[in-house]
Amino acid sequence: MEGMSEAGGIRLRYRSEGEGPWLVLVHGVGNRLEVWDGVVAALGGRWRTLRYDLRGHGESDKPKGPYALADFVADLNGLLDAEGVKRCHLAGFSLGGLVAQGFALEHGARLERLMLLSTVAGRTEEERERVRARLALVEAGDASVYFESSVARWYSDEFRARHPEIIAAQAKSHRANDPQAYAAAYRVLAESDLADRLHEIAAKTLVATGEHDQGSNVRMARLMHARIAGSELRILPGLRHSILVEAPEAVARMMEAFLAARA
Repeated sequence: MEGMSEAGGIRLRYRSEGEGPWLVLVHGVGNRLEVWDGVVAALGGRWRTLRYDLRGHGESDKPKGPYALADFVADLNGLLDAEGVKRCHLAGFSLGGLVAQGFALEHGARLERLMLLSTVAGRTEEERERVRARLALVEAGDASVYFESSVARWYSDEFRARHPEIIAAQAKSHRANDPQAYAAAYRVLAESDLADRLHEIAAKTLVATGEHDQGSNVRMARLMHARIAGSELRILPGLRHSILVEAPEAVARMMEAFLAARA
């Protein structure tokens, strides 16, 4: 089922499919709900997935910025209210992982299990400088230039060589973003950091990232794992940032194993 949901004054495009416990999926900056297609297909309908276009993305509303992480958290909470979801498992990728962290801190009573995929916390000053440089490129308004500068960080050399059609489709999707909304969302990714509050997360948590992810790197994944009591850590061999696109079956298997494991 696909539709538009009114959540706290903003219209969000969503898609729900499958049966079983609720599993909510939050995409990253510059993406839209379709980035989860491969993962959802690999899950085989065994979970009742709910995914949506973040504000400023896809077919959801694109209010004028600036945006704040709290806006994205409130949007998610409003969507769950609108769709009658009382409790759920939650997986967030990249910016979506920041939204998931914020949701776990503000609305932990609604969470069963939490999955933080290729996301960030505890950036060093050098890492903050690098992401600010990428933000400046996004704010310059040329999505094609930003994508071309990032594609080697996001996908392995082997994947890019084998699947030029997928890279081309991803480039087209990024070019379709509204420049101002994209920049407003990217600023949230660049400037938000919940490292000092991670110890407050009570939900059973999985932290995962690609072995060679530069922006959401292994050091940050280990920091999140260390600060969230009882969390699990998975480092995906050979992968860079775009694990949902490059390795959806592996991501789905990892998620299902985590969700199926006894507490």
